[in-house]
Parts: sequence; C-alpha cells; structure tokens
Amino acid sequence: MVLDTVTRRQDAIVAGVRERLLGPHAPVVALLDVEGIREAARQLHTAFAGPSPVLHTFAVKAASLVPVLELLAAEGIGCEVASPGELALARAAGVPAARTVLDSPAKTVAELRDALESGVAVNADNRQELARLDALVAERSAAGQPPGAPLGLRINPQVGTGSIGAMSTATETSKFGVALRDEGAEQWIVDSFLARPWLTRLHTHTGSQGVPLELMAESVRVVFELAEQINRAAGRQQIDTLDIGGGLPVNFTGDETEPSFDSYARLLRHTVPGLFDGRYTLVTEFGRSLLAKQGFIAALVEYTKTSGGRRIAITHAGAHVATRTAFAPESWPLRVGAFDAQGAPKSTPEVVQDVAGPCCFAGDLLAREKALPELEPGDVVALWDTGAYYFSTPFQYNSLPRPAVHGFWRDSDGGIRFALVRPAQQLDEVLRDSGAAQVGALTAGTAPAR
Repeated sequence: MVLDTVTRRQDAIVAGVRERLLGPHAPVVALLDVEGIREAARQLHTAFAGPSPVLHTFAVKAASLVPVLELLAAEGIGCEVASPGELALARAAGVPAARTVLDSPAKTVAELRDALESGVAVNADNRQELARLDALVAERSAAGQPPGAPLGLRINPQVGTGSIGAMSTATETSKFGVALRDEGAEQWIVDSFLARPWLTRLHTHTGSQGVPLELMAESVRVVFELAEQINRAAGRQQIDTLDIGGGLPVNFTGDETEPSFDSYARLLRHTVPGLFDGRYTLVTEFGRSLLAKQGFIAALVEYTKTSGGRRIAITHAGAHVATRTAFAPESWPLRVGAFDAQGAPKSTPEVVQDVAGPCCFAGDLLAREKALPELEPGDVVALWDTGAYYFSTPFQYNSLPRPAVHGFWRDSDGGIRFALVRPAQQLDEVLRDSGAAQVGALTAGTAPAR
C-alpha cells in the first residue's frame, strides 16, 4: 500500500510537469491523491465498525476545500465545522445537517439559531453559551417547536498536555469546554443535564498533533464515565451520543501511517469497552489524519546560492503554504523530496543544504541543514504530508497568491488524471482582496497632517 502511494505521487509529479500544472508559469502547485483519500476514509469506517452507530465527521479546518468535503461525503463522512464559513462550505458540498456538527468556541446567537432551525448538531462550549441555548430552546418551545437539533456540552477533562502545547486542548487551563475538575463543575454539569431533557450529548477533544493516544483515550474514558453518571442520576439514558473528537497524530517522519485509526480504535476498546457496546452513538471529528498524507506541495527551485558556507535552494513554496513549518519548525518538520526539471527523482550525490521559500523574512525555511541531492535552478521540490492545514488554508504573506490545487488518480490505463479543485489565485484577485476598489478611501476629502 505504501509503495503504491509513493509510486502514484511520483508519477503525479512527472505528469504535472508534463501537463504544465507546474512550471515557470505556475511555480508552485498542490496535489491531492484521490485514491488515498478514499482509502483513508474506508480504513476509518473499518476501524470503528461494531454494534455502536458511528457518525464520522471531517474537521473542515484541516482542508477547507468544497470538492474535498464532497469526496469525503461520498465516502460516508460528514463535517465538523467551527465557523459560519466552514458551515457554508459543508452546505456547498451537499453535506446534510444531520451529518454536521458545530463546535466553535465563540458561536453567536445568530449562529446558534441557524443551527437549531436547520438541524445542525451543537456542542455548547461553556455556561454562558448554554444559557443562550436555554433562551433559544424556550423561544422555539413557545412557538410549539422542538429544539430542532441535537444539543450537547463540551467537556474539558483536564487530563494533561502533549508535546505541542498549542495543539493540546484538555489542559488544566484550556480555553475549550467546561473544566470538569474545577471546584463544583462536575455537580454543575450533572444538574445542568437533569434540568434540560433536550441536552443529550457529551463532547471531548484532547488535542491534535503531539498528543499521545493514551491521553486521548483517557479523555474519552473520563467523559464516558460522566455520561454513565448523568444517566444514572436521570434514571434513563438521557445521554445517547458521545462525540469523542479527533486528533489522531500523523507520522511526519516517513510514509507509514502509524498510529492508524485501527490502533486507536483498539486502544479505545481496551480502555473504554462500554463505548462500543451499542448503547451510545459515537461521533468522531478526525481531520489531519484523514488528509495529511494524501496531499503534497510541489514547487520549482528558482535559485541556488551559498552563504557562510551553507548551500541554499530558493523555492516558490514557503510560509504562505507551509506556515506552521516556517514559524515552528521544531514542532512541524516536513520531509522534502528532490526531483529534476522533468519530475524524475534526483539521484545525484546528497549535500547538506537549506530549502527556503520566497517570503521576505529570514525564517522562511522549509528544511534546515537537510541532506538532499544537490538542488539546481529548475529542479522540483516536494513537501510531503501537507494535505491538511497547509495549502488549503494559505497565509497571504507578501501578497503571494494562493496556488492551484489539483486532485489526481490513476485511470484504467495506468495513467495519471487530474481535476482542478481550486484555481490559482490571480493578481487581480489579490488586488481586490487588498482593497484596490477602495482607492482614495483614506485620502479623498482629507487634508494632510501638518
């Protein structure tokens, strides 16, 4: 399977150069492996199969591209959204409300009302948001309407942090959810559910990259026990759904997909066996683990030089498409592939070199002191494992335009086929987004300062 993936993406680079998706006119491009995405979705379904009903949703922030959401929906995966924009993307992809979950920590009254009216599930983040839901549910009840959507409460089990603090969401002072271990919080949660028969879900999400599986499973165990406690107090199964979030780490050091969905599901079955006995519907919210290894960035090398004895390759991929790697390289290292101008893997002797981007700041480096075949102008570098959070949500540093995104797959004759997912941003779009139509807004009718 790994060999098939490696061969397919290498063939995609050759085909992309040949078909002019990558070249002097388009010096950076993003590519998504359609077959790989489908296979990842199927592995997820298989891992969690069992007596318990499961709704798998995709964390839209990981790849906010409508055709990607549409492809995942075709594989039976819904959407987890955290903003009005992400909800609009899910709707544009045809994902039904019944397969959509809203998790933003800063939902407005208008967003909550829209979710209730449309049937999008809501996980309330805090006490004040729950009070807003009280008012909206009462408003609907007065009009003879049910709540309209599944409603739950996000719990911070406060189990600890992973190796990347910014990615850990179940810490003692996390901004997310109701802190379970704070004084009086557990009883408040139980009482809140008993007072609201329409509150039927618990949600937890421990974090993302850098969070060990054992910590993720412990969060699920804690919230499962809380659900059991609430149901015992209610004398019935009021909590019928447990949303266990996502956060499965990705292996950025090689092509192997480990940890896998299967290894995580096996750990959950061992740690929280009651989770899978059929009493609860499960919801998952995986993002990076579904898409990271299914996409990569390919960019031309424009120049090479040496500085202080260090060889440097200047490419067209930098902080605008690999923001996390440029600003936090220790936490987000990337593997780099080296290819010649025709897209064939380079086999020249390796030399230690930096791989830099086009952005105008010194830290715009994709790799530091990396042993790679010696890069030359016109060569191609590939940034592997960037299918999630990289090119799909670019950073418009230096007003660099967004690259085109293409999906690819192997046809029945063994050739590589491409489909446009998002066109490259044009300079007139950059101007529009930068207020060009408002020229004169700050100068017309005003006098210069004296």
